[in-house]
Amino acid sequence: MSQCRVFAIDDNLKEVVADGLYMKHLFGQTMSVAVVKFIETAGRALPAKSHQHGEEASLQVSGGCSVFTGEGAATDAEFPMHAGEALLIPADTPHYGRNRFEPAGMSLRLNAVTPPRREYGAEDTVPYYPLAERKEQS
Repeated sequence: MSQCRVFAIDDNLKEVVADGLYMKHLFGQTMSVAVVKFIETAGRALPAKSHQHGEEASLQVSGGCSVFTGEGAATDAEFPMHAGEALLIPADTPHYGRNRFEPAGMSLRLNAVTPPRREYGAEDTVPYYPLAERKEQS
């Protein structure tokens, strides 16, 4: 039988980009959860790649962001999020984001996706994150 798992939001994050992006991810039976922390030092210059996956619930913990639906066109719809707000992204909707940083220079988000985002890789490893300059993983 599966057991409940407790995890701290801002502990044991893996460095994806030095001084820019830190993450961790966990898998349940039918969903994955990722903590995504951007640091303004290098994080401001990290453009996200438009991508799609299963249905996602995204909670902005600190700082802010805008989620855009589309492939990167000027006409893409923008959904601004502030700390404490959440957004539901329908499955298979192309989307990407842009961060806004709190005065301490951080933007922190919690994403829950169903079905699980296996492209992140095994738990407790440096997860894949769809940055614009990265090629898709197979």
